[in-house]
Amino acid sequence: MSKHKISNDRGPQEPCGWLFVVSSPSGGGKTTLAEATIVRVPGVTRSVTSTTRPPRPGEQEGRDYHFLSAAEFEAQRAQGEFLEWATVHGNRYATSRQGVARLRDQGLDVLLVIDCQGAASLRKQGVAASYIFILPPSLEELERRLRRRNSEDEATLRRRLAIAREEMAHYPLYDYVIVNDELGSATAQLQAIIIAERCRVGRLRRDRPVFAQLEGEGA
Repeated sequence: MSKHKISNDRGPQEPCGWLFVVSSPSGGGKTTLAEATIVRVPGVTRSVTSTTRPPRPGEQEGRDYHFLSAAEFEAQRAQGEFLEWATVHGNRYATSRQGVARLRDQGLDVLLVIDCQGAASLRKQGVAASYIFILPPSLEELERRLRRRNSEDEATLRRRLAIAREEMAHYPLYDYVIVNDELGSATAQLQAIIIAERCRVGRLRRDRPVFAQLEGEGA
């Protein structure tokens, strides 16, 4: 088992990023939204997910996913290297425990772009994070987005839509919900959530003179 432990406590001088768990049904736009937010918000990065599914056209190892064989995935899972893992649409997906810890130790806020099963696993473990669900504007629009991918046959697409409806019913379990109707607006909402969470008293970095002065250390 990895020695890295997910914790959200930090001292006044210690940089420690926060976790933002971003979920949506397949085709909901969580990956696109996360990438757009990373461009706009300094100090935010994405944890690259490991998966057993084959790459889609244009996807690159280490940028989009870490592509693993079933045997490699199982070996890492057995060694406790995953913070969470799930089987989705017949493929396995997982988040690296050490990878997330390294990013947070650098003071970066980390977006975990994962499905509902992964988010449920984190909640069950008691992992403190901001849980955000991305909804499509309608089921009809979700179907149009999935069809534009042109990456599945009709039977697979219908299964995805059926599962998506079930996943979308879980949105009340999350802290925040964003309806991804227009990318710019949805990105601005995710950006606002991140900035607001950074301003929470318990998460402030108290390394500026004003905090020392208020606490009597620099008066």
